[in-house]
Amino acid sequence: MASIEPFTVSVPDSQLERLSQKLSDANFPDELDEAGWDYGAPLADIKRLTKYWREKYDWRNAEAKINELPNFKTPIEVDGFGSLDIHFVHQKSPIEGAIPLLFAHGWPGSFLEVQKILPLLTSSTTPSFHVVAPSHPNFGFSAGVTKRGFALPQYAETCHKLMLKLGYTRYVTQGGDWGCHITRIMSLLYPDHVKAAHINMIRGCAPTLFSHPLLYLQHKLSPYSAREKGAADRTNWFRKEGYGYNLEQSTKPQTIGYSLADSPVGLLAWIYEKLHDWTDNYPWTEDEILTWVSVYWHSTAGPAASARIYYETKKDTRLAYGTTDIYIPRVP
Repeated sequence: MASIEPFTVSVPDSQLERLSQKLSDANFPDELDEAGWDYGAPLADIKRLTKYWREKYDWRNAEAKINELPNFKTPIEVDGFGSLDIHFVHQKSPIEGAIPLLFAHGWPGSFLEVQKILPLLTSSTTPSFHVVAPSHPNFGFSAGVTKRGFALPQYAETCHKLMLKLGYTRYVTQGGDWGCHITRIMSLLYPDHVKAAHINMIRGCAPTLFSHPLLYLQHKLSPYSAREKGAADRTNWFRKEGYGYNLEQSTKPQTIGYSLADSPVGLLAWIYEKLHDWTDNYPWTEDEILTWVSVYWHSTAGPAASARIYYETKKDTRLAYGTTDIYIPRVP
């Protein structure tokens, strides 16, 4: 079996110099008066962040903090796709009997999602966890995929085989965004190994008369609370005004990929919009935003590769979106 090796993030100086030149040469679009966030990421925000990225942001400092994490790489053989070098964070708990936890990120996330909570998950309190947080293929510092058809089952297979390679034959999972779908597929494919699953993205839809008749009647007859109405309004807003990125990445990811791969400002705007819209008013600092974006810019496969999960999942007819919404009886 191929070895598991420690991994150090080290972006070449030449890559940083090229990035600086691209930031200096950036062309910005105009913007309508009082546009706010209605048209997308505001021009003033993107200009401010671009200037900070070019003049003040210190990737080497961010890189050093990333390298304080227990980073590793190992090849994983994925059926039909060959061997892929997978980057992952593996923090073991000092507690005997700690629970192995697979922590799966989504888009536009990365393994950085686990960074702040890693001490809490592995602490001496119970339950305590051995945490494994991979960069999925096409994301972060894992290898890119060169063949069509790498969809949710393949992401699930990669994560499962990584856990087995680390000696964790029974484990639990946590997933958000795509990580939610990936870990749900893991529960379906590997129920003897996945003992429990936690997700922080719920795809909720109103019940229909034919799918859930009693819930449908309750839904029609019971008034919403203020909190429920707010949540429903937010969901409707997302479907009408916040879903464009999904349509583009699930139909023509190569087209948006040219902008993501060539323009750091384009990548910044594409991701920053989601950090603003999806994180419940979290007070992002400039350094946090730019580290988040930089992991995509400096990723092994390049920032365009991460968009393909949308296309491949949409095209997969066996285990796709709808499959992850069903009840999985053997995995609580």
